[in-house]
Amino acid sequence: MGRLRLPSSGAIYFDTNVFIYSVERIEPFSSILKPAWEAAARGDIEIVASELVVVETLVQPMRDEDETLAGVYRDILLGANEVRLIPVDIGVLERAASLRARTGLKTPDAIHAATALITGVSEFLTNDVDFRRVEGLGVSLLSELDVE
Repeated sequence: MGRLRLPSSGAIYFDTNVFIYSVERIEPFSSILKPAWEAAARGDIEIVASELVVVETLVQPMRDEDETLAGVYRDILLGANEVRLIPVDIGVLERAASLRARTGLKTPDAIHAATALITGVSEFLTNDVDFRRVEGLGVSLLSELDVE
């Protein structure tokens, strides 16, 4: 086990599950992520993600007809200064196709990985081991980290 390593500046990528852990306060992951949110709030780092997280985070609240939770996700993803969403454009989609062909990632995961690589993030936070198949992507699995 280790600790979450944050860069002194630049961008880190949050996979969808990271937003879910943060918003829904799922432990121990919520506590592990606290330093990242604090660093982003100070402006030391930037949290980036694909616009795809909007779809992925809103499905369950919409299924449950939980407009309050859906609103919290919208506020964080669309209104928080700490988070920058990267558009799913043709460059991302072509890179995702290449990653999917080489690694066998599912399409949504390939879009996330392509977005992270194109954006040049220093760290990719997730709990999905499949991302380790992507060459050049610095993946940190939250399940392998300790609370500070």
